[in-house]
Amino acid sequence: MRFLTMLDVSDVKFALGQINPTLGDFAGNVALIEAALRQAEAQEADVLVLPELALCGYPPRDLLTRDAFADEMDRSLQHVASLVGAKTAVVLGFAKRLTTQQAHEQPHVGRPLANGAAFLVNGRVQSVVYKRLLPTYDVFDEDRYFQPGHSAQVVLHQGCKLGISVCEDAWNDSTFWPHRRYTVDPMSELVAAGADVLVNLSASPYGIAKHGQRLAMLTHTAKRWQRPLVFVNQVGGHDDLLFDGGSFALDATGKVIAQAHQHEADLVCADTELGQGDLRPLLDQDGSLLKALVLGTRDYGRRCGFKTALLGLSGGIDSAVVACIAADAFGPQNVHGVALPSRYSSEGSRTDARALAANLGIAFSEIPIEAPFAAFLQTLTPHFAGRAADVTEENLQARLRGTTLMALSNKFGSLLLTTGNKSEIATGYCTLYGDMCGGLSVISDVFKLQVYALARRINRDKEVIPVATIDKPPSAELRPDQKDEDALPSYSVLDPLLEAHLERDLDAAALVREGFAPAMVRDVVRLVRIAEFKRRQMAPGLKVSAKAFGTGRRFPIAHGFRDIYDTTPPT
Repeated sequence: MRFLTMLDVSDVKFALGQINPTLGDFAGNVALIEAALRQAEAQEADVLVLPELALCGYPPRDLLTRDAFADEMDRSLQHVASLVGAKTAVVLGFAKRLTTQQAHEQPHVGRPLANGAAFLVNGRVQSVVYKRLLPTYDVFDEDRYFQPGHSAQVVLHQGCKLGISVCEDAWNDSTFWPHRRYTVDPMSELVAAGADVLVNLSASPYGIAKHGQRLAMLTHTAKRWQRPLVFVNQVGGHDDLLFDGGSFALDATGKVIAQAHQHEADLVCADTELGQGDLRPLLDQDGSLLKALVLGTRDYGRRCGFKTALLGLSGGIDSAVVACIAADAFGPQNVHGVALPSRYSSEGSRTDARALAANLGIAFSEIPIEAPFAAFLQTLTPHFAGRAADVTEENLQARLRGTTLMALSNKFGSLLLTTGNKSEIATGYCTLYGDMCGGLSVISDVFKLQVYALARRINRDKEVIPVATIDKPPSAELRPDQKDEDALPSYSVLDPLLEAHLERDLDAAALVREGFAPAMVRDVVRLVRIAEFKRRQMAPGLKVSAKAFGTGRRFPIAHGFRDIYDTTPPT
């Protein structure tokens, strides 16, 4: 497997190791690092640069609180150092233990670890550079674990002064960002310290359009300081977070001279003196999103020990797209699609589900839920006397489906994938212990309109998803002639409103100023608020937007705050 980027600058050749480490798998990660080192040596590179916390994977979260974890980190770093010769040095991201274990020494003051970059050469750790800006927002919580560095230092190697920084340290340029989180700009201080080349080790999570943002920012940095810049990013899926790689090298004018693939390990070469190198084509937005979701699903499955996947096939657009992602991630021979029709399921939906499975080459079963549904209705009817049928009976169908799928998951050891999209999950148009059952929410951060865009992308070369699935009005099919728009605004209006509210954090008054109808704002904001308890109980979801439901969203479930237009009493 290829996973390097090459750059020749100031008579020092850099190899950028875009690897996919596994959290806490020190032996496996060391093997990846050694393989990268041997490739770098074969290319006669002078310096191999690896991602942020490459030794343990990012983000290790509370694994960092375990002494055994830090012990293994220390041992692994020394082992990697022993592999490094005099010719090809290594810049390696790791967590540096700051506390002492000697009882007679003074206790350490501050956090016990630092997020560091070790410079390894000739069998030893020559120096360590510490990350200075510790992000503590959205999905990041580094101030919880790490002590920040306090000064800029360059590393001299073969006559070249390397200005090494770690991820967030490159994200505070006063001439690029109109609003800054920090008072310090480590990059400017590295230049002032004499850096000839700026080197950034990153574990920068994927987001739609994130690669373009990084490239614009670092191009600005290279131009501003007239320094070549090397950026290497982690790749892979780690629980809810996806890392897209996309490592690149810039010359001192900000020109891209090397570009690695996105969402996979890669090797490209470049020579800054000649101003030329290997440039991989970048994916368009839909292609990048699709590949990110496949990578995240694959890595989550394999790292949790699942070799097969399972999902319900309703004949609708959401389950169709998730099935396509699953077939790519696990291989079609390892995916089982299950249709669970009820008395309200249309024949068209059943036909579409069967056709999709055939097109993908995945296993397919149909398990009707009519018999258990009728039995439940018979059992509950005496207890529901005098009350009309409502959402209770609709949810009962969804829960029968969830129970059936969970039984199959338990029996065969398959990862059950949920198929709810962000528009539905945001508004609570989903059923706890029903369609929310599962181990991974693949498209929980993908709005409904984006799901349609992904379906069209999947069908770009041939019809995989039946056209009827894409063309028909979306429906949960839990009652006669049901349509999503019976309960929700049109997705063409709902999705932009949700994007503004959830990802740009606009409150109700700001949404009205943006032009959304006050009545719709009131209703949608209320739906988002009262569905918080559902989202807290859903499976982990792959993060692809600026703000996903998960570790980066920290709203309370029970609270009394109401936006100005959200005047309906809580229910």
